[in-house]
Amino acid sequence: MRFVAPLALAGLLLAGCTAESGHLAEQYEQGTGGGYISGDGRLVTIAPADREPAVVFGGTLDSGEPISSDELVGRVVVVNFWYASCPPCREEAPDLEKLHQQFSDDDVTLLGVNVSDDAGTALAFAEEHGVTYPSIIDVADNGVQLAFAGGAYAPNSVPTTLILDREGRVAARYSGLIDSPSVVADIIDDLLAETD
Repeated sequence: MRFVAPLALAGLLLAGCTAESGHLAEQYEQGTGGGYISGDGRLVTIAPADREPAVVFGGTLDSGEPISSDELVGRVVVVNFWYASCPPCREEAPDLEKLHQQFSDDDVTLLGVNVSDDAGTALAFAEEHGVTYPSIIDVADNGVQLAFAGGAYAPNSVPTTLILDREGRVAARYSGLIDSPSVVADIIDDLLAETD
């Protein structure tokens, strides 16, 4: 019973986020904001000694392939929670793709977590916006969202970007639109340079 309430709440929140999304998207793009609620753009970084234990998660990618956090240990992972009709998600997609390309030769993985769309919609978004990194489709059971929900740096708005260190611990959280990709790049560089 303890798990039913958080799951129901997550479902209600996601349903509320997607209602009239086309209308809200237009308002956002016009600068009015309308009824769209996103994160405040705040960046929080966490010192190594203060990081919570690694988050264990997994799911199915938009390609249909399974993925698990176990496969990502040893890599810096940028996890971006998004959905296709989210206006700031569309705005930040090119910057996230640039980060993906910038670090493609390093031990860095950029991973989307789509919280609302089916794989077809997510793939159409990726094609339209030139996104080449994969996304977990986290709609059926919200498993990835729930895995991160227990921590102090939960993804409580869309978009939210979490940056995990090589051990899978949350090292930074960007709540809302990433308006400074260079800051994210600096955090990635710092995490790549960290040693045990």
